[in-house]
Amino acid sequence: MHPLKMKDALRWVMVGIMTGLICVSTCPGVSATVGDSKARQRADRALHDGDYEGAEKMYRALLAKDAHDNQARLGLSFALLKQRNLQDAYDHAARVIMVEPLSARAHALLGSAVLAGGDFRSSVEEFRTALSIQENEALAIAGLAMVDFYENRLESAIKGLRRAVALDSDEPDYVFNLGQATARTERYKEAADSYERFLIIAPKTDADRRDRIRGLIDFLRYLGKQSSLYDQRGGNQTSMGFESVDGRPILKVKVNGGKESLRFVLDTGSGMSVISEVTAKKLGISPVARGGMARAVGGGGKFEIVYGFLSSLEVGEVKVERVPVYIRHFYDDKSPVDGYLGLAVISRFIASVDYGERTFTLRGEGSRKAVDESLVFGEGSISMRRPPEVPRKAIDAPPLGAGVLEIPVRTTSSGFLSGEVKVEGIERPLNFIIDTGASITVVSEKLVEQEDLAVYVEPTRMRVVGAAGVSENVKRVVLPSVALGPFVREQVSAAVLDLETLNETSGFAQNGILGSNFLRHFRVSFDFARGVIRLEPLGKTAKAGEGEKAQHP
Repeated sequence: MHPLKMKDALRWVMVGIMTGLICVSTCPGVSATVGDSKARQRADRALHDGDYEGAEKMYRALLAKDAHDNQARLGLSFALLKQRNLQDAYDHAARVIMVEPLSARAHALLGSAVLAGGDFRSSVEEFRTALSIQENEALAIAGLAMVDFYENRLESAIKGLRRAVALDSDEPDYVFNLGQATARTERYKEAADSYERFLIIAPKTDADRRDRIRGLIDFLRYLGKQSSLYDQRGGNQTSMGFESVDGRPILKVKVNGGKESLRFVLDTGSGMSVISEVTAKKLGISPVARGGMARAVGGGGKFEIVYGFLSSLEVGEVKVERVPVYIRHFYDDKSPVDGYLGLAVISRFIASVDYGERTFTLRGEGSRKAVDESLVFGEGSISMRRPPEVPRKAIDAPPLGAGVLEIPVRTTSSGFLSGEVKVEGIERPLNFIIDTGASITVVSEKLVEQEDLAVYVEPTRMRVVGAAGVSENVKRVVLPSVALGPFVREQVSAAVLDLETLNETSGFAQNGILGSNFLRHFRVSFDFARGVIRLEPLGKTAKAGEGEKAQHP
């Protein structure tokens, strides 16, 4: 059963049990023997050491002896959560609540499982219930802090994560998440210190992740030596035409003061900008740090993380100085580009993409100080400017016209913009990355399996070019309808891809990617400071073929 459906069933069960039912500690046969106590200690130690599969087996063995051992069941739920086995983690926490409704830990685990699955509303409800029972339940405190983090309330997120770390300083996830949040708010030293603390206390089992974090620490130290980043020079607004071969907006930009215009894809699916290793070599841009392998769509699912640094980047009349970038190999040799323009460069503006007129516009906020909360690299996310302590205002946003609506979006841990999407036939809202850098929409293999979307699979196959390589013979589905807010598009073609590598670092599950074959029917504006996108349907649909090859940066 899906957690959303299980949640409703659990609520009705809770009505019947309330406070007068089973007192687990006094029930016959529940008290642990000395042998069981030692077995639980071994399971707890395995969990602490990062042997999650071993811990799971030990907790299951304890429950096989005594199905009423709720401490073992809570330990099992946590071990399953660490392995991202969200349904089973949810189920075991729910079973504890059925007999022990005042278990703060069980409610916190339930909230953590549904948050990781992308259900924000239910997770907040569970976290608040946990804290009403036990105000110092660190898992619930950290959970609410991460909701704030995803919804860009960064100061509240930092406050909550600091408290969670103070309550449980040996839990690696709290320390790591604190590193992410402090990095986004330009607290480089605290971020680097948090990541270094993470490396000390975290299990030594994930060598790839540890390498990524070491590289990120090196990059943080490098950035800390810069006077500033993402300084705006030149004009405060610009408008320019763009090329679109496969639905993706391709802009002409200049790098490091050069006279030659380079071709950069506008990529709202990336926090930090990217430059190809060929172009970097041509321009003499050397790596400033390296760190492990990143996980991404395509090919083998991984690519080496190499950090670079541009002295300037010009988009039309707008010039931005001191721009961090990734340097990586580009696999597409049929529609070659020099780079991808990520969110960090454009997030201090209202950025508009008119697919009908094929124009791209940046409009700044005049004399008011800009705010950027979107730069991301590696496992951490870094902002170049500290957000203000007062609520943010719009950047002189124009009034909404007839047929124009604003839709709220969230930011994943890995810096992607994520919006709630409805797919016909699926009751629950889904989280999709809003990605101008993807030529086609994507649905995850897991979603196709869970929601029985195989009936929509087409006989033809696709070729997908991604950051980590090329995938051949990719399945394609034609979804009967896809809705972002009130805007519905019918017969939407989508590639079926394994998104688990992406979800490992996104923080909450992404069920798909909303690509240009959906977005090109609108004039799309990104208002980063307010956390919304504007959609205005086009009178005439832009002409952009989908083809049999899809691009995903």
